[in-house]
Amino acid sequence: MTWPTPSPMPPVPPSGHDSSRVIVVTAAEMRALDRWTIEHGTPGPTLMERAGAGATAILRAWKPRLRAPVVVVCGKGNNGGDGFVVARHLRRARVPVEVFLVGRTDAVGGDAATMLQRWRGKVQTIETAAQVDGLARRFSRAGVIVDALLGTGLNAPVTGLMATIIAAIAAAGRPVLAIDLPSGLSADTGRPLGIAVRADVTATFAFAKVGQVVPPGSTWCGRLEVVDIGIPPAAVEAVRPRTTVLDATYVGALLPRRAPEAHKGTAGHVLVIAGSRGKSGAALLSAGAAARSGAGLTTLAGPAALQSVLEGHVREAMTEALPDGSDGTAALGDGAVVARLLAGRGAVVCGPGLGLNDATRALVRHVVAHATAPLVLDADGLNAVAGTSALADRSGPTVITPHPGEMARLLSTDTATVQADRLGVARRLASRDGVVVVLKGAGTIVATPDGDAALCPTGNPGMASGGMGDVLSGVVGALLAQGLTPFDAACFAVFAHGAAADAVAARRGQVGLLAGDVLDALPPTIGCLQGLLPGDDHGA
Repeated sequence: MTWPTPSPMPPVPPSGHDSSRVIVVTAAEMRALDRWTIEHGTPGPTLMERAGAGATAILRAWKPRLRAPVVVVCGKGNNGGDGFVVARHLRRARVPVEVFLVGRTDAVGGDAATMLQRWRGKVQTIETAAQVDGLARRFSRAGVIVDALLGTGLNAPVTGLMATIIAAIAAAGRPVLAIDLPSGLSADTGRPLGIAVRADVTATFAFAKVGQVVPPGSTWCGRLEVVDIGIPPAAVEAVRPRTTVLDATYVGALLPRRAPEAHKGTAGHVLVIAGSRGKSGAALLSAGAAARSGAGLTTLAGPAALQSVLEGHVREAMTEALPDGSDGTAALGDGAVVARLLAGRGAVVCGPGLGLNDATRALVRHVVAHATAPLVLDADGLNAVAGTSALADRSGPTVITPHPGEMARLLSTDTATVQADRLGVARRLASRDGVVVVLKGAGTIVATPDGDAALCPTGNPGMASGGMGDVLSGVVGALLAQGLTPFDAACFAVFAHGAAADAVAARRGQVGLLAGDVLDALPPTIGCLQGLLPGDDHGA
């Protein structure tokens, strides 16, 4: 299986596993899968042999005519053991190969020691920084450098001799094949731990690791290829990896096709509470997205001061006036209007462009507390509940759609902390507050309270423009109103939202991509996902 670059996500799952789930794993999950497989009859050396043979096949397909030597640089652990297997298979194929080991040969243990013995060739050891200059000269003349230094077990910054060698690999400017994971890259976050190898191709084993398919790890891995080493389906069932990558086949099955007798009353009614003076566009985009994503009825509720503006731009949606607050914002008032609007709705979207003052905060918190329908909370709606227990206290189904800055406010941290471990923080907030979290950004994440998560492969940098999140909130609301669960609605929404943007960018380019363009592209994109219209597979 090949995962093309620059897309950070895989098109299909590894062979031999449930085709409805594209599984990616953490370092701990991969260790558990290996351990289960070994305990149930497959020896560790057999897995290592399969890994090394598969990596060699990838190397030979990538560089079929190697005249300059392949330089394999190995660490003392299992990653180095894989490297020794690669070297042996290359020699058997009469490809010139040189093997270097960082450390003493008597320090190599476990299955890696077995593979070192089977190599039976020359091993040049690197034990001091003074020896790196000679290694660097070998790097500069290599046909390919095989990085077998550090694997998925790394959990601390790379320093000392290993860091010096990784720097020498970078300086050589030669093609690099990384074994399992570019050395120095976190398998779980995709962040370099101090310093990391930047690979042209990465041969990873059994399943892609989470850090290889989320930014920035996806760029450090280059072209990512998954080698089947024989982890059985029973191991997957026992370990139950918690992270999947969305694909079009899976997503397309989430939204049922409409029955012939369907009518607007059976397609759900979405209430969008949004907008303030200067931000009426956010309200219009969110309501428009709800309508474009299949809601039977859409009601847009905004401050009374904006009614003439909203009615002048809305055709398919109904409008309702909320009590006016200060500065053209909406307020709760005595709660009677809001109570009437909340009654009987299939879903509620609250927050786009609402603004932030005491009156709007009171409005949002009332909606969070009293809406019994599934709720989508976005933008200023999220800011209004930051620092409170409103989400945790809510009893109804809830999807929140923060960007990294909003996520940081919800967790009382900073954006850098959020971006350093996007998957981890999304899971933490989902668990803490009992909500489905959609953490927006490159590689959008959907996390559930019970720890499951999905990564979205669609979308492009052209989406870094105003209003995109407003559109997404409306899509989620429409899908909730049509009966999808919060997790399924969030998964379908982020995939379709990104795929619509990709379709527009493919025709017109990323620069100047507007939220309104995505809005218009939603119906054909959803039709493609449901198999009702021809279109790109978007990763299927």
